[in-house]
Amino acid sequence: MNKLKVLLAMLLFGSIGLFIRNIPLSSINIAFLRAVIGSLFLFIYSVSRRKFKKSGEGESYKPYAFKGEVKNNIKLLIISGMLLGFNWVFLFQGFKHTTISNATLVYYFAPVFIIIASPIVIKESFSKIKAISIFTAVIGLFLILDIKGAGEIGYLSNIKGIAFALLAAVFYASVVFINKFIINISDYRRTLFQLTSAAAVLFPFILFQKEGYASIILKFKHILTLDLNTWVLIIIVGIVHTGLSYLLYFSALKDLNAQSAAILSYIDPISAVVFASIFLKEKMTLLQLIGGILILGSTLFSEIITDKART
Repeated sequence: MNKLKVLLAMLLFGSIGLFIRNIPLSSINIAFLRAVIGSLFLFIYSVSRRKFKKSGEGESYKPYAFKGEVKNNIKLLIISGMLLGFNWVFLFQGFKHTTISNATLVYYFAPVFIIIASPIVIKESFSKIKAISIFTAVIGLFLILDIKGAGEIGYLSNIKGIAFALLAAVFYASVVFINKFIINISDYRRTLFQLTSAAAVLFPFILFQKEGYASIILKFKHILTLDLNTWVLIIIVGIVHTGLSYLLYFSALKDLNAQSAAILSYIDPISAVVFASIFLKEKMTLLQLIGGILILGSTLFSEIITDKART
């Protein structure tokens, strides 16, 4: 059952690009609305679960538990929420400039950044296996940059999209590192606060982007007057791809071993490539396909070997 939950969560994560592509808003606006709706969903779920005395995550609700957990980690939670928000912004920008397949595969360069920074940040040893993984992933990245594979998108747009996806990967890797220092708080509560923090951090950027303070009313009027189809897509991204997906993922993660979780997580990029091919008719050249396999294969291999060494 837990593996099924993670599988479903990964499939939902893998399909988000299809929805982002069809929302006529800037990436920062989409990220903000995703954070707001996702955090509201998790908050309502939390309140309703407490009301009906359900404990789907195996944790009891104590009156001041959440307040205490947040207080002890407040600075790190705010920083990680900020990084998470900008991680989404850059990933969504990647979706807009290159293919969903390319952006998603490059986004999975995040484990490579984690491997590179681990010896410095968390004093983790650097092995030959990790060095080979980095080298293989870099080769894969260059193959995805295949000029012929840019197609109708154009080479410069493809490069820009891949650059945005790489920036998103850097921000995601930073979130992973900060989460290692956030202690004595459940994954669910941490996610709820990070989403809320992401919304709060992105809000000023939305207010003052381009036109500044004078057009605040016009900006919100534009968002509120979006057509029904756009609002449906935004709500799906906020509830299904954020609130529900994180809920499924974290409720199952605690009962899965690290190796199983690592393997299942790669369903996300694979499904993204498949969905983009079926629904958007995106095509990848043979070189780009090989590049994607090298990136995913190298990082997965490194994670499995590292996990075995720890056990």
